Amino acid sequence: MFRIFGRDPALGTPNLQGQAALYTPQSTQQLYAAVNLAVSEGTPYELELMTVQPDGELRPCFVMGFPERDERGRVVRLAGLVQDITQRMREEEKIRLAASVFSHAREGITITTASGTIVDINDAFTRITGYSREEVIGQNPRVLKSGRQDAAFYAAMWGDLTGLGHWSGEVWNRRKNGEVYAELLTISAVRDAQGITQQYVALFSDITTIKEQQNQLEHIAHFDALTDLPNRVLLADRLQQAMAHAQRRQKQLAVTYLDLDGFKAINDHHGHEAGDHVLVTLAHRMKQALREGDTLARLGGDEFVAVLIDMEDMAASWPMLNRLLEAAAQPVQWDDLTLQVSASLGVTFYPQSQDIDADQLLRQADQAMYQAKVAGKNRYQIFNAVQDRDLRGHHESLERVRLALENREFVLYFQPKVNMRSGQVIGAEALIRWQHPEKGLLAPAEFLPVIEDHALAVDVGEWVIDQTLTQMAQWQANGLNLAQVSVNVGARQLQQGDFVDRLKRILARHPQINPVHLQMEVLETSALSDMAQVSQVIEECAQMGVMFALDDFGTGYSSLTYLKRLRVALLKIDQSFVRDMLEDPDDLAILQGVIGLAAAFKRQVIAEGVETIEHGTALLHLGCELAQGYGIARPMPGADIPAWVAAWRPDGAWSEFNSLDDTVPSVG
Repeated sequence: MFRIFGRDPALGTPNLQGQAALYTPQSTQQLYAAVNLAVSEGTPYELELMTVQPDGELRPCFVMGFPERDERGRVVRLAGLVQDITQRMREEEKIRLAASVFSHAREGITITTASGTIVDINDAFTRITGYSREEVIGQNPRVLKSGRQDAAFYAAMWGDLTGLGHWSGEVWNRRKNGEVYAELLTISAVRDAQGITQQYVALFSDITTIKEQQNQLEHIAHFDALTDLPNRVLLADRLQQAMAHAQRRQKQLAVTYLDLDGFKAINDHHGHEAGDHVLVTLAHRMKQALREGDTLARLGGDEFVAVLIDMEDMAASWPMLNRLLEAAAQPVQWDDLTLQVSASLGVTFYPQSQDIDADQLLRQADQAMYQAKVAGKNRYQIFNAVQDRDLRGHHESLERVRLALENREFVLYFQPKVNMRSGQVIGAEALIRWQHPEKGLLAPAEFLPVIEDHALAVDVGEWVIDQTLTQMAQWQANGLNLAQVSVNVGARQLQQGDFVDRLKRILARHPQINPVHLQMEVLETSALSDMAQVSQVIEECAQMGVMFALDDFGTGYSSLTYLKRLRVALLKIDQSFVRDMLEDPDDLAILQGVIGLAAAFKRQVIAEGVETIEHGTALLHLGCELAQGYGIARPMPGADIPAWVAAWRPDGAWSEFNSLDDTVPSVG
């Protein structure tokens, strides 16, 4: 009793009034009422009361009272006991809470025996599956099986459950009404003190709507909105697969770049609706002219690419190329009008005598297509490798680039990045230039392709990082602190086994720069070349504070799986989509899809190539606030950045933009 009330035993046992003072006022009233009834009528009592400890803590207790009578039946005294029930009350509260969670959870809950027999479900289970409690108790969860997962899937699941004691993943199951649905499922084993599984508890939620939205986003990201053909994003993946297939099977692959002749005149004279009808009709006809395994993709406008696989030699492609020409030249009926165009085709083949990548194949086919137009249109032209080497003759040699690095002829320019709505300058991108002693200031495209597959690319890349950090230190000394300055990292540099260690050494030479202010921009195609290695590099850099951005996003195969695995903080929308978004509904659709993907994966998104106020306003309407481009600022020397930052103000149309306005801009 003394322990329960927190009372010093030396004070002795308190009388009734003394005991009453140890309870809360409400409990005291209950105690007096019970005692009076016990004395007057001889009724014993059992109460749950609340004590007040000396430190003010409230503690529950169970109180029993027993009247004792004399030989004449009169109550002469009360005997009783007091029990601390704090722990019992806590356990009961846990039980009530667990029962409440079980009953009211929005997720379905299933409890089975160790052998898999269902012993209990909650209301959410019935709501999601359609099965009542009576219909599934005693059944096996196989009653929900949809057939979409094979035996190997379930074997792996049970392997995790028995080995790890838990499993989590996505499963397709079937409701009572036969409808197949997707669920996010977590199963945990409940084990006894000896580690033997007694029950399994499964928690699941219906994610069918989310999966449908993901599929829609995947489709938007990979298929042309008008013709439903693969777009340039999916084409990149299909072409990579076709090249690998050709190498394995030792067969020829043809890449055909197709541009419609006379299509612009149809748009100009009869309107975009007529033009769209022609595109959709011809896209269907040209697809029908190809074989099942071939790919026809639309790049945008009136440009298409066909990938023809499994050919024994070049001559095997001639019939298909002629069928494409015939399909493109067939008349198209539009109301009372008969519309007709033709096509110019450029063709290149793979493999070639020298190593070549997918982008080079497309450039070769594009160049051959141009030659077909020059030659009179409505024909195909085969790519001429000798002519191509002549066209490349202006590129600087590898040795000259090495000398330029040694002679300090390279310089850095910086292009600001801004938040168009708030007006904040959020950072800048470092861009290399070559101050050539004879040719003047050269853009990266004039010399970087020469070294992209050579070890010199690593030396130039590390020079850029070192000089960027030096410039950041100068800015800091002058009072300018940009949140993040990004540098471009090429595939060759990123794939170095000691990339992270080399980066650490460069950062160590600039201790005044916090690594969180440095960002790496990597091309999407580079990031996907070795997913595991690149993902590991990104993780290790993130531990130092250096985050990554995925550059030219949308020009590679932007899979949801890749976004999930790559811990990039920022997606950069390729300028090719931004540049034509106001005229090309396909680019606008791709932008909407990319911005949607970024939001779904909680990534920041920035648009490059913002050239006009109208481009920025349209992007704000789509939910993209971060941007860079000539419409904001051209790249400039580092010394000019502080003055530009101090003077820059966003256009009124941007700063007054209402973020709640979700009107999608129209294109024409």
